[in-house]
Parts: sequence; C-alpha cells; structure tokens
Amino acid sequence: MTLPQAPRGRPRDSRAHQAILSATAELVIEVGYAATSIGGVAARAGVGKDTIYRRWSGKPELVYEAVFTQTESAPVPNTGSLADDLTALLEALLQEFTAPAAAAALPGLLADFAAQPDLQADIRSRFLAPAKAGLVELFERAVRRGETDASVPVDLVLDTLAGAVFFHVGLLGEPAGPRLATQLAAIVGQGIETR
Repeated sequence: MTLPQAPRGRPRDSRAHQAILSATAELVIEVGYAATSIGGVAARAGVGKDTIYRRWSGKPELVYEAVFTQTESAPVPNTGSLADDLTALLEALLQEFTAPAAAAALPGLLADFAAQPDLQADIRSRFLAPAKAGLVELFERAVRRGETDASVPVDLVLDTLAGAVFFHVGLLGEPAGPRLATQLAAIVGQGIETR
C-alpha cells in the first residue's frame, strides 16, 4: 500500500493570504490599478514578494481575486424561490461592482485582459469556472421546485446576470438603485421560468 505524500514546503498561511488581498484592494483604491505594484502590496501586507508570486502569477490575477471574488466565495443564495435567489445573487454582484476597489481596478484589468489572452484563460479556469459550478445548485433547486426546466443553459444565464451588472455599473457608470437587482432578476427569471 502506498501512502499519499504530504505536500512539500510550509502550508499556506490563511492570514497572510487575507492580508495580501486586503492590501491589494486598499492600494488599488488609494493609488489606482496602474500604480499598484507587487512590491507595494508585499510591503503593506508585511510579506515578501516571493510569498505573493507563489500564489499569483502577477498583478492582474492578484487584483482580480482581491476585488472581484467576494460574490464567488459567498454561500449560494437559498431563499426558497428562484426569483429571490437571483435577486440575492444580483445584490451581491452589484455590491461588488460598485465598491471603490472595483471602480479603480476595472479599466486596468480590462486592458490587461485584452492584451493577454492567456490571462483571460487563467481567470476563466481559476475563478469563473469554479464560481459558476458552485451556482449550479441554485438552478438545481429551482428545477426541483418546478420553477425552471433542467434544459436551461446555466452558464448563459449566469453570464447574462453578470454581464448586465458589468455593463450597467462598470461600463456605463449608472448608479445601482435599490430596485435594480429585483428588476434584473425578474427579467432573467421570466425568461427561464417553466411555462
């Protein structure tokens, strides 16, 4: 019988990880995306640059995780109805996209994404795909309740939700009024509800 090998090196310190993410978000707000550097983040977080490079390949991935993954790491909404679950999800996305760090990071991140196709692939596989996979359960519950059909393209629905928030708040700079999440959830929900 072969025993599994223990991971090599020291285990990752979750406090250091969180300190790095917090320092990144703070710096992006204070100095902007372009002026945020790995060295600056390391100094503020109290870690070495090597600690950061062991976790992230560069600034875009680090900033993306620090600024745009709060919704992905939150528990999947479970309110008892598809409309309310979608509203809760949209409220979280709106909160994330209207945060000062998001406004400061978005233009620079978009430029880096456009210039680096491998960065797009990395963000998709490392962050977006697992987040979407986690949200599948929201739609599975809706299918069991008879609110939608199992043939609904979940990836496309999630892209539609995130895209609407991104376009409305991130690109147009429109305010996220108190009813926006409910309105978007109703529009999308009506499109996928069982008839």
